[in-house]
Amino acid sequence: MAGAPHPIGTNHPIGTNTRIRIARPSRDLAAAMRFHTEGLGLEVPWRTTEHPPGEHDLLIVGPPGGAWHLELTHAPEQPLEPAPTVDDLFVVYLGEPVADDLLSRLLAVGGTRVAAHNPYWDQHGVTVTDPDGYRLVLCSRTWSD
Repeated sequence: MAGAPHPIGTNHPIGTNTRIRIARPSRDLAAAMRFHTEGLGLEVPWRTTEHPPGEHDLLIVGPPGGAWHLELTHAPEQPLEPAPTVDDLFVVYLGEPVADDLLSRLLAVGGTRVAAHNPYWDQHGVTVTDPDGYRLVLCSRTWSD
């Protein structure tokens, strides 16, 4: 559409230099860290180690050098209960079948394999809930399939 504004404004289109962070609450940051690092293989570029009164505890995980991060928060003084639905998905496109050792690691660190709400994901991968109940889909397809 000619003349339409960029999604974020005239000078800041979403593109290859854009960085994405998805934030959501967690019951237990240590359990979340095990799931995402030991299970999924992500790195921790940032984690709070002090607990200043009135501030959230914070865990950031993502792929090495990636353009996106998952931010998990916990507010000890005002904790939020995660409330994921069956269609709140974190999809990882592997471009190959899901390796048995990857699935085993995720289950060993608190994941639970579940049937997908949308059968498409069962046809093309595996769905695992994380310790907070959010769904991770390991998709055997590539992004462009």
